[in-house]
Amino acid sequence: MSPSYRLDLMAVGQPSLLWLSGRDRPGVHALGEVAGDVEDRGEGPAVPLRLTLLPEPIPRSDLLADPRVRDAEVLRMPAGSNPSWLSPEQFAAVLDRANEICLGRWTA
Repeated sequence: MSPSYRLDLMAVGQPSLLWLSGRDRPGVHALGEVAGDVEDRGEGPAVPLRLTLLPEPIPRSDLLADPRVRDAEVLRMPAGSNPSWLSPEQFAAVLDRANEICLGRWTA
């Protein structure tokens, strides 16, 4: 992660997700929250997260099919900078899909 204004948008307790790009199963693989403040580790900033791995990833193709989330920057530019950002409506679409695969803790 490179230093950027986006780090200032993160706060402890905010929801987060783990997106994996690439050819092998791109999509959302975990949901969680920011667990601490941004830390400078010498090689760059780091943000501690508390994540729960999904039983099955939410495929990129499923998100592209949902009009609420298909224009999310991580879908338009999967190799973009971190952290990426979702609107409340886009995040709700991810949560709806997560709840379909039985992750009961997460509700929109």
